[in-house]
Amino acid sequence: METRRSALRTLVYGTFYRLPHPVRRRLVRLIVPKYIVGAVTLVRDAEAPPPGRLLLLRQPPGRGWGLPAGLLRRGEPPVVGAARELAEESGVRLDPHTLTPAVPNAVVHAKGWVDVVFEASVPASTTPLVVDGAEVYEAAFHPLDDLPRLTTATARLLAYYGIGPLAPAAAGPAGPAADAGPPASDTGPHAGPPANNPGPDAGLPANNRRADAGPPANNPGADASPPANNPGADASPPANTGADAGAEGVAATSPEPTAGGEVARGG
Repeated sequence: METRRSALRTLVYGTFYRLPHPVRRRLVRLIVPKYIVGAVTLVRDAEAPPPGRLLLLRQPPGRGWGLPAGLLRRGEPPVVGAARELAEESGVRLDPHTLTPAVPNAVVHAKGWVDVVFEASVPASTTPLVVDGAEVYEAAFHPLDDLPRLTTATARLLAYYGIGPLAPAAAGPAGPAADAGPPASDTGPHAGPPANNPGPDAGLPANNRRADAGPPANNPGADASPPANNPGADASPPANTGADAGAEGVAATSPEPTAGGEVARGG
């Protein structure tokens, strides 16, 4: 069986690479999944004390704040597209070479979107912010520990970088909620926080005994004792929300577009 498979692969690849290059390229485009690529920039205030401030934009319909982002033009390098979108939407003009790749640098989404993310720092006191009032209503730097209401897409993207209400460190009551939090299965527009984050509502671990669960089974003085492996009536297993974990450099698949795709869709 393996010999037949090997012979078939040899035949297929031998035939494919004998085809003219334009034909091969057309076949690849027909078979290989296609992605729309956007570029996103995380711009921090270089003058702000820890934990710092982040540049956010309020765009139509204006219910939440997002990041400078947009789709790449045909043949445009991601870092050039990120610098272009930043200038168009906020008035902050930076040389593309001053942008550094974020980690993860690319967030891949299952529905055909990829966001390439970069970082930059500028002194807010000497950096004018200019918006057109149509594509962008408002641009401002906001403290990372007191962010305004974020769009769902933005909150989910920022979670990859430990920022915002969906980040593991912000899983408690601190920070405002996004427009709509992701369910445990994360079927909305951003991948959630990195894997192994059980979330604030994960419940008690399986081996966490409630105070009223009774003494251990091997306690002879107890009136009644539950089995030794009984975690208590109300214990719930840890939630599993880590389906979206991203590796360094490229994050794992999330179901829908993030900030770059969100800008293209107008919200």
